[in-house]
Amino acid sequence: MGTGHTVAVFGAYGHTGRFVVAQLRERGFTPVLSGRDTDKLQALAASHPGLETRPASVDDPASLDRALAGTEAVINCAGPFATTAAPVIEAALRAGIPYVDVAAEIEANVDTFAHFTDRARAAGAVIVPAMAFYGGLGDLMVTAAMGDWTAADEAHIAYALSSWHPTTGTRATSKVARQLRNGRRFLYTNGQLGYRNDAPPTLEWSFPDPMGTRAVIGEFTMADVVTIPSHLSIPEVCTYMTVEAARDVVAPDTPTPAAVDEHGRSAQTFLVDVVVRSGGVERRAVAKGQDIYAVTAPLAVEAVHRILTGRTKAVGVVSAGEIFDAPDFLRALSTHISLELPQQPLTLRRG
Repeated sequence: MGTGHTVAVFGAYGHTGRFVVAQLRERGFTPVLSGRDTDKLQALAASHPGLETRPASVDDPASLDRALAGTEAVINCAGPFATTAAPVIEAALRAGIPYVDVAAEIEANVDTFAHFTDRARAAGAVIVPAMAFYGGLGDLMVTAAMGDWTAADEAHIAYALSSWHPTTGTRATSKVARQLRNGRRFLYTNGQLGYRNDAPPTLEWSFPDPMGTRAVIGEFTMADVVTIPSHLSIPEVCTYMTVEAARDVVAPDTPTPAAVDEHGRSAQTFLVDVVVRSGGVERRAVAKGQDIYAVTAPLAVEAVHRILTGRTKAVGVVSAGEIFDAPDFLRALSTHISLELPQQPLTLRRG
């Protein structure tokens, strides 16, 4: 399974970055560890003997150029991505290498599409934002569920998390997002991304067994509202979150994730229930797994592997569902995610 490819990981010592570094090594890549904190880089390198560290800061383009020199791709794991995405993308374009990030920040993803689409396409470059649990996985699942449909009326992505213990990075990016939104929230409806000022609704969602019916926050808008409409003709895209998990992530005293196995994963489990509707027909896809931060790593690394081996369908700024064969990509994650894709149209069933 070895590839020999050298991949820079910016923000390598962060919670998700560590999972990405471990996954790259497991897949036979050679990670180059990068980030602004030299001490944290050295501490991480101590647990991965032989890996090179290259300190870099988004405020110092020359340092980013040194960090990416001689690498074949970069995975940006350093939030807040509203601050880091553009400088690292610029460095990737200068280096002529693909860029992948794990940003769940809606604003950062919107900005990446808005600011880099034309340049990346003209250069034949590949930039994949939100290649993570939020944004990438939902996009792949909706794309796979669409099957032979070229358009749909609605896409719904419901997240059931057993708990959501946010990392320090999640709290930092959430703070930035709150400041940018000034009390507003996002909604994707009528083919447009806009703001709402009211509180999101609470309703019930019928998850597949054994989860069953759970209370969810409706219009708990995640990065899927950027990735999915970027390439699929679906005017209504809505995401939902179980009430308990939504409370966890905003509570000031919720602890950070605690490792419970040899892979460093937390005990958190997740179920992602995707429903795509066209007319009176509904198609459903379901994914189950453990630890939303840990599962981001195989998503990002599989993306880099496919880009570097030419298993792509597009160039420019592209979401996962557009650039990759969605069902095949998801099947490649079978050791990390339990997946059910529709074999035929399902009877209409809404939560």
